[in-house]
Amino acid sequence: MAYDADVIVIGAGLAGLAATAELVDAGRRVILVDQEPEQSLGGQAHWSFGGLFFVDSPEQRRLRIKDSHALALQDWMGTAAFDRPEDHWPRKWAEAYVDFAAGEKRAWLHGQGVRFFPVVGWAERGGYDAQGHGNSVPRFHITWGTGPGLVAPFERRVREGVARGLVQLKFRHRVSGLTRSAGSVDTVTGEVLAPSDAERGTASSREATGSFEFRAQAVIVTSGGIGGNHDLVRANWPKRLGTPPERMVAGVPAHVDGRMLGITEEAGARLINRDRMWHYTEGIQNWNPIWDNHGIRILPGPSSLWLDARGDRLPVPLFPGFDTLGTLEHIMKSGYEYTWFVLNQRIIGKEFTLSGSEQNPDLTGKSVRGVIDRARADVPAPVKAFMDNAADFVVEKDLPSLVRGMNALTKEPLIDEAALRRTITARDREVTNPFTKDLQVTAIHGARKFLGDRLIRAVAPHRILDPKAGPLVAVRLNILTRKTLGGLETDLSSRVLTEGGEPLPGVFAAGEAAGFGGGGVHGYRSLEGTFLGGCLFSGRAAGRAAAKSVG
Repeated sequence: MAYDADVIVIGAGLAGLAATAELVDAGRRVILVDQEPEQSLGGQAHWSFGGLFFVDSPEQRRLRIKDSHALALQDWMGTAAFDRPEDHWPRKWAEAYVDFAAGEKRAWLHGQGVRFFPVVGWAERGGYDAQGHGNSVPRFHITWGTGPGLVAPFERRVREGVARGLVQLKFRHRVSGLTRSAGSVDTVTGEVLAPSDAERGTASSREATGSFEFRAQAVIVTSGGIGGNHDLVRANWPKRLGTPPERMVAGVPAHVDGRMLGITEEAGARLINRDRMWHYTEGIQNWNPIWDNHGIRILPGPSSLWLDARGDRLPVPLFPGFDTLGTLEHIMKSGYEYTWFVLNQRIIGKEFTLSGSEQNPDLTGKSVRGVIDRARADVPAPVKAFMDNAADFVVEKDLPSLVRGMNALTKEPLIDEAALRRTITARDREVTNPFTKDLQVTAIHGARKFLGDRLIRAVAPHRILDPKAGPLVAVRLNILTRKTLGGLETDLSSRVLTEGGEPLPGVFAAGEAAGFGGGGVHGYRSLEGTFLGGCLFSGRAAGRAAAKSVG
């Protein structure tokens, strides 16, 4: 039986595009399969903020950030906390990825036309000791053009492959099986779904109109994770993070369902670290949703007062932007599934950024004027729209009204005005003094020593209850599903491994389906800016290895 292509790539997100682009460069014939319509090409990367993890970049050096390979590797290993026998390949991938981020990654992307915003962000600061979780220095580089700007060169390379007759794009093809016909996995079967004009991110029909069977010498699985399947998220929820939440907002569309992970496992693959996952604690309901239950993440500066459902401050070092999963663990053991930011308009105007390409039209549209206008605004327009329209926001002139609004949003009126006033007043006393025992105030001063934060991310310390800084703002924060940190175990050539540790013949995997490499390159936690880069790095590796494997 003849082959339909040299390689079949399953999943047209960023990892799939990167793999396909490499196959095209090698002159291989590719079928790129995806269950969604063509307008969703690029997958979740399109919706992203475009953050990338670089080490000792020109942008860092211009801002006097002293970074190094050794420091980045220390941060990665302290964050990942690898401690399982199955972490052998994830650890190898981690070492290789830090080499990539400190080496050719930026030049490779720059050579394809990708450019970067000059101010580097400081995400996941940790707040523990030097060998613990977190980025010791700012490393979060925003792509000029955000997610669409990062997808563009890889989409271009794939479409050039289409024009050369090397790539067939098969949208609305949902895979249901991987089988062998001559030793290796070489057959992909599934259903052809009805054509759909659904806009990117919105639900598309699951009506099957036929079936398909494609054969190739190799298959690359780049189908993403489980973040859109909340039942599967709960089923894999780790005990260390407490009881899984009954309600979550969705950081990804429903088609990010983990379907291919089970299918590949049935074909003989080993799926590891299922209980490692990455969900955000600063999720808000999108007032103008694209997909069902659409949630947006706040990327906060360091100044908001973070309170639990009862109005008590979260413990040190669970400040905004410091330890995502540490905060998630604390919340889920509190007996409640939500928390609060309490702040004022001066803080929200400078410190709130909303994750997502559609929430940052200036950066996504590559508009210098738009970036300048954002910096000049009291509150950036996308944030102001949430203040005015979103269900999770309370905006009031005085504290009694704010507390009434907060209690109106929850099943129980848990916030006591007098207690909250004492908490805020105590914090406010600390910011008017150059000395402090409040470690969050210390963290704010530390953030402002970094020029990037001082310019656009950390407001000058002031009293939350200062009338001149008002009105007051409270934001109810929800758990927001996002990334799968475990996945299909792969070696450094992206070959999928079996339970016995041998390569599953003919099968490769990349991106979130492979835990961004190895089945869990991040370990238990992420340093941020590493998801998109993981798609690119593992997708490139898979494409190059698959190209060499076929005759």
